[in-house]
Amino acid sequence: MALIEINQYSDYITLLTLNRPASRNALNRELLLELQDVLHHLDTRVLIITGAGKAFCAGADLKERLGMTPEEADETSVNIGRKISMIEELPYVTIAALNGGAYGGGLELALACDFRLAVPDAEIGLTETSLGIIPGAGGTQRLTRLAGPSRAKELIFTAEPVSADTALELGLLEEVSADVVESAIKLAERISKNAPLAVTAAKKAVNRALDLPLADGLHYERECYDLVLNSEDRIEGLQAFKEKRKPNYKGK
Repeated sequence: MALIEINQYSDYITLLTLNRPASRNALNRELLLELQDVLHHLDTRVLIITGAGKAFCAGADLKERLGMTPEEADETSVNIGRKISMIEELPYVTIAALNGGAYGGGLELALACDFRLAVPDAEIGLTETSLGIIPGAGGTQRLTRLAGPSRAKELIFTAEPVSADTALELGLLEEVSADVVESAIKLAERISKNAPLAVTAAKKAVNRALDLPLADGLHYERECYDLVLNSEDRIEGLQAFKEKRKPNYKGK
């Protein structure tokens, strides 16, 4: 059984499903290998990530961890972090469609996506301190950037999950929806109609915004702008505007 399922919704929208429902889609070694392989070969404009069954992702596979030495556990944690960073650095847009709970590494995976949507009964939490560890795949950093240091400390220090509505209030979710995949597809359709090179360049600029002083950020924005200045898509956009029609962007 494939632990990563890929469904092509359209030419530009791909649905990736974590497929270990009996383990609440926990991240074991085999799933991480499949995920890496898929991400290396995927060609899309928007990637939607969801989970099979009633959970999005329970985080690291703790049953697998029980049989590991401390060195192996550390290596696995680093590996999870690398795969999550790989998702964050993808050139196309990523949407986490939380069909259920997202805990630990599962929430860290979602935090690395550009957008997060969740069903009303989903819970999310970084629960690592209740297990004697801390978030080790980017959770302390990405959660702090989204929710601020005080809220991040509260969520991490207490290890208590919060509801989807609370997560929405904290700015960790963009939307709460009963049909979360359908809502993600609608968002993906709004994005994928635009020039893919421009969306990629804009993503690069926004992702660096919090890391740079304003003057440096403006300079980097200009560098990203220059990436699309001579593209065929820019000419197509101007021509379509002139002819009052929808542009046909080809990512060139």
